[in-house]
Amino acid sequence: MKKIILSLITLCIAYSGITQSNGYVRPSAIGISFYFNDFSTAQQIRNSSLSKVLSNKEWAKLNEMDPGIAISYFKGLKNHIDFAATLGGSFVNYPTQNSNSNSSELLLEADASFQFKLTTERFLLQPYFSAGVGAYKYKVYYGGFVPVGVGLKLNLFNEAAIFVNSQYRIPTNTTSGAYHFFHNLGIAGIIGKKMEEPLKTVEIPQAKDTDGDGIIDDNDKCPDVPGVEKYEGCPIPDTDNDGINDDEDKCPTVPGIAKYEGCPIPDTDGDGVNDEEDKCPSVAGVARYEGCPVPDFDGDGVNDEEDKCPQVAGTIANKGCPEIEDAVIQKVNYAAQNILFVTGKYTLQSSSNKGLDEVAKVLEQSPDLMITISGHTDNVGEEAMNQTLSENRANTVRQYFIKKGISENRISANGFGELQPIADNKTAAGRTKNRRVELTIGY
Repeated sequence: MKKIILSLITLCIAYSGITQSNGYVRPSAIGISFYFNDFSTAQQIRNSSLSKVLSNKEWAKLNEMDPGIAISYFKGLKNHIDFAATLGGSFVNYPTQNSNSNSSELLLEADASFQFKLTTERFLLQPYFSAGVGAYKYKVYYGGFVPVGVGLKLNLFNEAAIFVNSQYRIPTNTTSGAYHFFHNLGIAGIIGKKMEEPLKTVEIPQAKDTDGDGIIDDNDKCPDVPGVEKYEGCPIPDTDNDGINDDEDKCPTVPGIAKYEGCPIPDTDGDGVNDEEDKCPSVAGVARYEGCPVPDFDGDGVNDEEDKCPQVAGTIANKGCPEIEDAVIQKVNYAAQNILFVTGKYTLQSSSNKGLDEVAKVLEQSPDLMITISGHTDNVGEEAMNQTLSENRANTVRQYFIKKGISENRISANGFGELQPIADNKTAAGRTKNRRVELTIGY
């Protein structure tokens, strides 16, 4: 709080140094006001902080404050600076270190301060901030304080004013004095000479050439705007409003910039990105690549945003990936046809290893290839059991490839149970065909 007060006093001193009188100085005035002394809120702020008091709404209520009455004297010093002196009295239980009484006694307070106004007397409302010195008497105790605050004055017909202000009063000796707020509302009447508006001088213009462009008004089609004779007293036009007049604008109907003599920044390749922002100004591109075309890293004619294998050259038909050789497809199909499990289980028979090893070798040699494993069963037994068995068998094959060093991110495994038969489950031959694991290789 002390830092805030110090900053306010410093601002007052600085403000007084830059104001100048302009004939709107406040006449002398006497005022009477009612006020409230608030010791409780000031104590809460000193015990915690202003922000905490505001956030927790710990300020004092009106019935917790001590009322009083005061008289004031006001005198304008400059158009933005007034002098104010106030004497007030209120009955309070003054909370000092030397006072232990529980009864209320008369507290007399007097202060003299400067009011630094944000507007002059010519305005209806005048916000201001103030700073000064003060003294008090309570019982046998005397002391001083520093009042700082803010206020608002409402002028009434240049005869009177309603004023309201709040001060934070800082004791010079905390042993006999107490921090408190002083909230004041009153009315003041002028006792000096009434403020008069300064006389205004009226100049009679010599209306032969109003705009001073050398063309008399009778011949000037734009008498209020300086122009040139070529355009009969009007300014040189700027049809496209780009700040470059038509006489100097090579593109007078299209807004441009001075660098290009009134024309827009060019877009040589017509891709909607002007040349100053285009990193490929002679080749049409897109904005997200700063005017350059979408890149094709592997040069296969499929741009990287549509290329499923952007690091490896492929074909357009295969979405940028290389075509898979027939020999590879045959190895995968052979391995799939020879995947065998122990009946009713998901344990691989050793006869399956040869084909699976061949597939693993293919995957190792072609790191861009992916493989999908699909498990299927016949309809013998419960459907739920068949579903679980198909999933387990697909995952068994997946784990086989992982143990062979193939990254698990390249392998997906799914079980479909008895839902996708490829033969009639009513015959033994058909059920044998339906009990299968399919391998699908791709990118």
